[in-house]
Amino acid sequence: MLEQILQYDKDLFLFLNGLGTETWDGFWMFMTTTRNSAPLYLLLLYLTYKHFGWKNTIVVLISIALLITCTDQLSNFFKYGVGRLRPCHNPEVSSVMRLVKSYCGGQYGYFSAHAANSFGPAVFFIVMFHQKVKYISWVLLFWACIVAYSRIYIGVHYPLDVITGAFIGSLFGWLFAKLAIFAFQKIGT
Repeated sequence: MLEQILQYDKDLFLFLNGLGTETWDGFWMFMTTTRNSAPLYLLLLYLTYKHFGWKNTIVVLISIALLITCTDQLSNFFKYGVGRLRPCHNPEVSSVMRLVKSYCGGQYGYFSAHAANSFGPAVFFIVMFHQKVKYISWVLLFWACIVAYSRIYIGVHYPLDVITGAFIGSLFGWLFAKLAIFAFQKIGT
């Protein structure tokens, strides 16, 4: 059964990755580069200060730093623990796929830290702003999905890597948001 799931995952990867064209490669490379999300993060920082004040903004910054650290380190633990080759390192797949990046990245890819680190903050801020900023949920989920999908498009992760990363990031994002809200209550506004 596991072998069948992994085969479906490879087939879906090859289909989705094969949809790419040189016309769109630049866009997806832009989306997959973490520093290009800086304007969104700066907007979220501004909104946090506007709605929660300085003390709570510090709590949010610490929470986000811990969130990213946890999802990133858990991703590394799984990558080396599971040992699933990235598509671009898998001889069965690498000869028939599109690798958009100039390099493939580390040898193992399960699960995607990019997906976890985009969904984690997205869910965190959705919980924080759900009744304060209109439409923020849709914007953040759309952004996280685009970043996560970019990993398949450029050829460095299978869909299951991305889905797992999105799930784990979402779970940690929710948990850290609840911890931040608890901290808000303890320090007062």
